[in-house]
Amino acid sequence: MTATTDPTTTDTMTDRPTRDGGSGEPTLSVRNLWKVFGPAEHKIIGTPDADLPREELRSKTGSMIAIRDVSFDVWPGEVFVVMGLSGSGKSTLVRCMTRLVEPTAGEVLLDGEDIRKADEEKLRDLRRHRFSMVFQHFGLLPHRKVIDNVAFGLEIRGDSRAAREARAREMIELVGLKGQGQSYPEQLSGGMQQRVGLARALAVDPEVMFFDEPFSALDPLIRRDMQNEVLRLHHEVGKTMVFITHDLAEALKLGDHIVIMRDGVVVQAGRPEQVVGAPADDYVADFVSDVPKAHVLTLRWIMRPVEPNDPTDGPEFPATAVIRTCLEAATATEKPIRVIENGEVIGMVDRARILGAIADTIGGRLLGTMAGTVESKT
Repeated sequence: MTATTDPTTTDTMTDRPTRDGGSGEPTLSVRNLWKVFGPAEHKIIGTPDADLPREELRSKTGSMIAIRDVSFDVWPGEVFVVMGLSGSGKSTLVRCMTRLVEPTAGEVLLDGEDIRKADEEKLRDLRRHRFSMVFQHFGLLPHRKVIDNVAFGLEIRGDSRAAREARAREMIELVGLKGQGQSYPEQLSGGMQQRVGLARALAVDPEVMFFDEPFSALDPLIRRDMQNEVLRLHHEVGKTMVFITHDLAEALKLGDHIVIMRDGVVVQAGRPEQVVGAPADDYVADFVSDVPKAHVLTLRWIMRPVEPNDPTDGPEFPATAVIRTCLEAATATEKPIRVIENGEVIGMVDRARILGAIADTIGGRLLGTMAGTVESKT
C-alpha cells in the first residue's frame, strides 16, 4: 500500500506559512522509495518476495524491508510529520532522505534534483548549506562551549570565525538562550541542550530541517515547551520542516501534513483533520480514537453547502477555524455559522452539526465535506 498527499489539496491550517493553494512545486518529493537491509537487498524489489510479510521475508532471504514503495510531497514552508511506532520505518525514512542511509531504490528530489544521484562532494555541499538535522540525543560536542557547538556547521563549511560567531550569537538568542554562549553542554538542562541543537541546525540557514524524534528523551513539560518553541521558530523563520515522531498528539500539534507508517508502508497521508476525521483503516482509527475532534477538525471539514433560505447575518468564521474556537458562537444563537474564505461564504455550519462532529455521530457524511483527498493504493 502506498499513500501520497494530494498536490491539489488546499491547506486549511492557520498561522503557518504553508504552500499557497497548491501553486508552485514541492520542496521535497519522495518517489517509490525502498530500503532493504540484508544480503538480498538488490534482488527483492520487483519480485514476489517484495510482498512477503517481514518475518517470512527474513526467514526466506535473511533480509528485511524497512521502507516499502513510499511516495509523498513536502511543500515549501510546511511542517511535514512522519509518525509511527517503533519499527515502522520512520527513522530509516528520514535517514534515507538525507542519505545517512543509502536507499535501495526510488528518488528523493530536492527542488527537482535527485539527492540519490549526488556524488560525495555534492552531498557534503547539500548537508552544509541546504539541509540540517536535529537528533533525539542532541549530538552536542561536550568539550565545546555552546557558541562553538552552534557555530560548528559554519566552521565545517569554512566560514570565518567572526562571521560564524556573529551568526551563532544570533541563533542562540533566537532560541531563547541569550547569555548561555560560554556555557558547556553539561551545565544545561535537557531542554536547553535541545535548544542548542535547534540553534546549530538553524545557523547554516538550511532550506529543509529534519527532526528525528528530537523530544522523545525529554520530560513531558519540557517536551511541550519545545514543541511550542518549534512552532514559534517555524512561524518566525518559515523553514520547511520534516519531523519524525511516535507521538500522535505531537504530530497533530505540529503537522501541516501527516504521514502514518506501519511496517515500512504509508497507511495514510493527509492533513490532521483528514487523519482524525477519516482514518484509512482500523490501525489509524485506533490511533485517533481518543483525540478530541473539536481541537482538530475544521469548519471546512464539517460545513454543508449554502442554501437559498439560509440567514445572511449569522456569525462568521474562516474555513480554517477549528471547531473548538466556534463553540461559544454556535451555542449563543440559533443561526448557523457562515464559513468564509477569500471574503466569500463557502458553506454553513449549524450547532447540531458541530455537536454531531464532536460526538462522531455524523460518521460517513463527513467524507463528503473533506477539503482534500487521501489516496490509498493497495
